[in-house]
Amino acid sequence: MTIATSGGVKTGIVPRLSVMMFLQYAVWGAWLPLAARYLSAKSSEGGLGFTDYQIGLILGLAGSIGAISSPFLAGQVADRYFRTERCLAALLLIGGAVKWFTAYQTSFGAWLALSILYSVVYMPTLALTNSLAFTHLSEGRKQFPIVRLWGTIGWVAAGCVFSIVWLPVDLTWLPPFFAERAATPDAPPTAGLIKHSLVFSGMISIGYALYCLTLPATPPKRDAVESLAFAKAFRLLRHPSFLVLVAASLPISMIHQIYFLQAGPFLSSVGLADGQIAPAMSIGQISELAIMVVLGTFLVRAGFRNVLVIGGAAYALRYFIWGMPDLCATVMVVSQALHGICYACFFAAAFIYVDRIAPKDVRHSAQTVFGILILGGGPVLGGYLSGYLGSTFKGADGVDFSKLWWTLAAIGAVTTVLVAAFFRDETKDLESEA
Repeated sequence: MTIATSGGVKTGIVPRLSVMMFLQYAVWGAWLPLAARYLSAKSSEGGLGFTDYQIGLILGLAGSIGAISSPFLAGQVADRYFRTERCLAALLLIGGAVKWFTAYQTSFGAWLALSILYSVVYMPTLALTNSLAFTHLSEGRKQFPIVRLWGTIGWVAAGCVFSIVWLPVDLTWLPPFFAERAATPDAPPTAGLIKHSLVFSGMISIGYALYCLTLPATPPKRDAVESLAFAKAFRLLRHPSFLVLVAASLPISMIHQIYFLQAGPFLSSVGLADGQIAPAMSIGQISELAIMVVLGTFLVRAGFRNVLVIGGAAYALRYFIWGMPDLCATVMVVSQALHGICYACFFAAAFIYVDRIAPKDVRHSAQTVFGILILGGGPVLGGYLSGYLGSTFKGADGVDFSKLWWTLAAIGAVTTVLVAAFFRDETKDLESEA
């Protein structure tokens, strides 16, 4: 595949950008699904024994700081003053070293500080890879979904490869999470081995940084950001539908964040071995791939409100199922397929709606504003809520996950009802006025 440009011909640009996106999300997927399990596990199991509040700060607050600072670093600095591929390489090289070093830290203070630093250097790379891809794709709207698809594949692949190589997994002809957990009390603890997922992520990040230097040259765009674009984007809150969407997205992003904080410890509590957690959670990403393929057609036929309602209801249903203590581990794992419906039908649809309702000259800033509100505020509040619920529902045998998940199910259900009652698609009015 070739794409003609003023500077010559770019050969095989889609495969090259697909590798970029694969590595971009492999860096993330290598460690995030297992982090909460390692941080929460007792020292006797090889973990660090952090509290729910501490884990919420490490995985919630740190990520929010990165999300909030990302528009400034990626849009106002990196994208305007440095070549994108070189900036990507520098950020990923620093991030890889930070993540590698974090693996050998045991104190809460060190983990929090390093997690904030890592988030600040990693989060801008998400925007920069998207910007680089759209710059070099001749038909971005058609080609970008194909390129982005490889990001989800990278996330799944990294988590599964780490679990198979580093963690003891009984590889039968069935997926490992369907096998019975062997009763071997004398076996060495495996939770401590999870820290090597950070080393694995650091290795991928450093290799990815070197790969970025082979990507097409992408000069800075010094006039890329309009000075008043952000102020104009905030005026979208005058639209009732956008205001309802933001109000609904905050609680949904909170319970979405708690999924990453509590899923690992929960799946361990229902009988999954540490090496089975990441493969089990990857079902959600595989489901997301399938839903994203048909999301555009589904939005046209069902409309934004119905799709958002389905996404919110999927959150409530998934957590309701997880709150049923008598269900077997297999049901808990299979219900992970709802994760794809949750994310695609709510958040992906929400970002598409923002793109439709925003004026053309501030669409990028509108997405950034929405991202700051949802990806910045939601994870922080979710981290605090996770800590509060974890301590409130903690007993002698650990967290009562049934009560925790049912609380999240109730939040998802109430939010879904509010969307169904108050959200009205205003994009049709804008199209008729145009």
